[in-house]
Amino acid sequence: MRILVTGAAGFIGSTLSHRLLERGNDVLGYDNLNDYYDPTLKEARLARLAPHANFRFVRGALEDRPALERAFAEFRPQRVVNLAAQAGVRYSLTNPYAYVEANLVGFINVLEACRHGGVEHLVYASSSSVYGANRKLPFSVQDAVDHPVSLYAATKKANELMAHTYSHLYQLPTTGLRFFTVYGPWGRPDMALFLFTRKILAGEPIEVFNHGKHTRDFTYIDDIVEGVIRTLDRVPAGDPAFDPMHPNPGSSAAPYRVYNIGNNRPVELAHYIEVLEQKLGRRAEKILLPLQPGDVPDTFADVAELSRDTGYAPSTPVEVGIGRFVDWYRAYYAV
Repeated sequence: MRILVTGAAGFIGSTLSHRLLERGNDVLGYDNLNDYYDPTLKEARLARLAPHANFRFVRGALEDRPALERAFAEFRPQRVVNLAAQAGVRYSLTNPYAYVEANLVGFINVLEACRHGGVEHLVYASSSSVYGANRKLPFSVQDAVDHPVSLYAATKKANELMAHTYSHLYQLPTTGLRFFTVYGPWGRPDMALFLFTRKILAGEPIEVFNHGKHTRDFTYIDDIVEGVIRTLDRVPAGDPAFDPMHPNPGSSAAPYRVYNIGNNRPVELAHYIEVLEQKLGRRAEKILLPLQPGDVPDTFADVAELSRDTGYAPSTPVEVGIGRFVDWYRAYYAV
């Protein structure tokens, strides 16, 4: 099977590409290697993929429509996983246009390329951020998500709406995955685990928002990738139980699905830091701060639909996952 992975130099994209190559797929990676965080880490991830005979790479941005169309025309993917996006809640407060260009303009380019390329299934990254001001836990795909609290979240909700339109109008099968705080080896330097590890090892204080009281459904990268592959292999059809008088936001009469993909076990940030301190063998100096604009107090994924439809069963506790990250970090940075 020929699979195009956008964001292939990213954290999830590179790990997913490895797994797809290991099982015998042909993979075309597409990424612009932007400098939102250190491009050398992205290049190192790509260098691990390059030896695979079935891997090819194109450097380009989603918003560069001619480049994206060329990649589709030359590779002719059967399935597409769109993981490329401008990520980060806090950055969306200072550079909103980056999110409009990559996440909205870029995503319509992906949808059009899939439509005209006869793609069998598009799986795309949404985010737990879409739950915004919702406070009912756990978060369910059957809940309305109409109150985003960051532009990043709004663009991800928009992606789900855009995908549904293409599923309805053109019968393009699409599946959106709402990722919940992914962590692990080769992770993103702008995320808490990476930032905390670097600062603790350097003897610098760490900033702990909401005084460490908020909870996150931290999800280990291997569990995420397993769920993405299970989803990719299951092409959605119209939901025969869909009732337009009482519509379920997670499904449709069109070939469209949205799933939560998380660990289903929220962990308080303070405990997450305690586990990291144990794995590093060092105590952190903490600067306690209030909750930041755009952040939500808690996340907790109800993964019942994904488990029912694909057999998804996350199995990595934070004690194991953080340990694996610390081992990778020490080896990669020779600390």
